[in-house]
Amino acid sequence: MKVLSIEIDFLLEKTLQFKVELLGNSNSQRKRRRYISRFVTWLSLGVMGLLLVTACTPKNRHNIQIPIESGIAECHSFQHVMGETCIPTAPKRIITLSALTLNNALLLGVKPLGSTYFLDDRKLLISNGIEFLGPSQPNLEKISLLKPDLILGWENIDKSVYPLLSKIAPTVLGKWEEPLDWSKHFDFVAQVLGKEKEAKEAWQNYYKKIETLKIALGIDAVSLKENGYQGQKISFIHIHSGNRGVESDVKNSFAGSILDAVGLQRPTAQNINAYYGSISISEEELEKADGDVLFVSILRNNAKEAFAKIQKSPLWKRLNAVQKNRVYLVDSSTWSGSNLPAANAVLDDLYKYLVNTPL
Repeated sequence: MKVLSIEIDFLLEKTLQFKVELLGNSNSQRKRRRYISRFVTWLSLGVMGLLLVTACTPKNRHNIQIPIESGIAECHSFQHVMGETCIPTAPKRIITLSALTLNNALLLGVKPLGSTYFLDDRKLLISNGIEFLGPSQPNLEKISLLKPDLILGWENIDKSVYPLLSKIAPTVLGKWEEPLDWSKHFDFVAQVLGKEKEAKEAWQNYYKKIETLKIALGIDAVSLKENGYQGQKISFIHIHSGNRGVESDVKNSFAGSILDAVGLQRPTAQNINAYYGSISISEEELEKADGDVLFVSILRNNAKEAFAKIQKSPLWKRLNAVQKNRVYLVDSSTWSGSNLPAANAVLDDLYKYLVNTPL
């Protein structure tokens, strides 16, 4: 507390000065009264300064006035995975540290100045005039030049950069332990930005879309005629380049949670919970990718060659979904997006390929 230290030093200095002057001029009654009056004045000013500093000390979510030179007029205490941070009450210059945080902020009506973004396709950044700050770990120099008043992200960043980010601007990170935390992260972003009302409306729209899709598919209907997807298995895989090859997002994944919310069934191999919501499928195990409908996403551009190779495999050609021509390529940034706008887009895909393209 630099201000507090200055006040105490100042008060001690004036006290000492008074003592010297009083003792050195003991023969003058008038001077004594003048020195006593002056001491009381300095003492009052010192006490007022101490009270002012104490009143501005951060305490449990109370609003706090902080120095103007910091660029933030008012802040409040906010608890997050890295501790407690005083964040601006009305942030204007925001940086996001992940694609999912960025998408959630945009849905809430907040456009960040810049963001990290791991996907090859950066149309979202370009169309919104948002500066690219690196694929995953943030470019500190670029962030500093943007002069943010708030940095917002998730805990899946290199923790060693957190102190450096915090020196640039108040930095808060949301908890992220598993893929199903995607919904909690949206609420976290809304809370940090003071957009709880907008978040409530966004969730209402999401659940309304789910109910509309369920009605269109006849999910809750008893008869097979009305519920054409009764007993039908919906598969989802994503293709990687290199050793990762084919993977499937199972029940405890972002995509899995949406399919489950709609009431669609998964193939037996995918109807499980797995570490971080994903399982690997070797070329010899391609039957695990099969279903009555198969959705496929290609995570990066260099994985297109890997998918082309898989399609030439005899095992691929034997898949039920392939033989019925029910394989659909979908956007990886949507089906692996882990944010509320992406969840809405997954529902749109399901409506497009399951309702508008019936069995």
